[in-house]
Amino acid sequence: MNDYFNSKVYSVSALNRHIKEILEDSFPALWVEGEISNFRPHYSGHLYFTLKDTTAQISCVMWKSRATSIPLELGDGMQVKVLGYVKVYEKSGRYQLDLLRIMPAGIGELQILFEKLKQKLLAEGLFENEHKKEIPKFPERIGIITSPTGAAITDLISILKKRSPSTEIIVRGVKVQGEGASDEIAASIELFNELNLVDVLIVGRGGGSLEDLWAFNEEKVARAIFQSKIPVISAVGHEIDFTISDFVADLRAPTPSAAAEMAVQNDEEIRKFVIDLRKRALVSIKNIIKNYLHQIKSILQSYAFNRPEDIVRQFSQRVDELTQRMTNSVLKNLKNMGEQLFAVEKHLSSLNPGNVLKRGYSMILLKGSLVSSVNQVEVKDEVEMKLKDGKLKSLISEKNYEQT
Repeated sequence: MNDYFNSKVYSVSALNRHIKEILEDSFPALWVEGEISNFRPHYSGHLYFTLKDTTAQISCVMWKSRATSIPLELGDGMQVKVLGYVKVYEKSGRYQLDLLRIMPAGIGELQILFEKLKQKLLAEGLFENEHKKEIPKFPERIGIITSPTGAAITDLISILKKRSPSTEIIVRGVKVQGEGASDEIAASIELFNELNLVDVLIVGRGGGSLEDLWAFNEEKVARAIFQSKIPVISAVGHEIDFTISDFVADLRAPTPSAAAEMAVQNDEEIRKFVIDLRKRALVSIKNIIKNYLHQIKSILQSYAFNRPEDIVRQFSQRVDELTQRMTNSVLKNLKNMGEQLFAVEKHLSSLNPGNVLKRGYSMILLKGSLVSSVNQVEVKDEVEMKLKDGKLKSLISEKNYEQT
């Protein structure tokens, strides 16, 4: 009895804190299924409700930062699966679930959620063909986003190496189901786009239930595929399985193995393609040459091509005309000048003293100077008279003046 009195005494706060430490350290994050009741969304954005089954209940809280990503509308009576940690609220001594995620419970609820997201993205145009990117025919590098340990990755690598040994393969291992799977898949798609190392992406996993494939029905994965600049092939599950990722992807493969066959061509297909390309190239070259020859022939026969020659001929004729006109003008000018020279010559001839002398006249020179007036000589001056056939010398004996 004395041991009880001597044992440690806890305060209420200390006891609640001790219980909190024991409980929270004992339980990792866990899934709990039940029915929602007492659903109370707070104006702050936090969500409060009770999760119950036929015999028990537990309080739940989801903080605003996580509540905004819930893909469904919550309400009383809804069957859900929640993921969270066991927490103790020290002030009241109550334990509760601090929730990370809320999912509808059962296939029926998942199918409703699937259809709801499908209609939403369809209305936004994420499934339209106009947004689909063409898958490259001969990719040099292929990126694969899938589980690193599943059968899907083995089949993918085996078929890719067999069909196209030279194609480089880059694998990004991710979780493909369960908590955090959609985050890893979306982040890997974004990483491949950021690094820009590959020509095409294969995103997928092997078959499973709707719940197993659910990560590929998450909105964040769908939007990552839609926003990818690298073409994406969706390869999720079996041929009968359809996910939101299939609708958004640039190409849907019924299985991962089929995705590998769609992504690369085998050697025989490449050989046929090269032969066909060579034939089409030769035909195209011949047609181009034929077309050019036709164009050259048309040009040679066209007025535009022959016009330069015609212009040269016209200018040549014009030169001839101008030359003739110039020749005529020169001859005319020479003729006029000849006539003028002849008139001048005739005039000068009439003024030539020799011609005057021939007509019986003579010239009187006094000391070599022509005498044209009586006043130029004096009596007894000796003058020289020039006649047509010689000269005479005379002595002036008398001067007489004639009235004019």
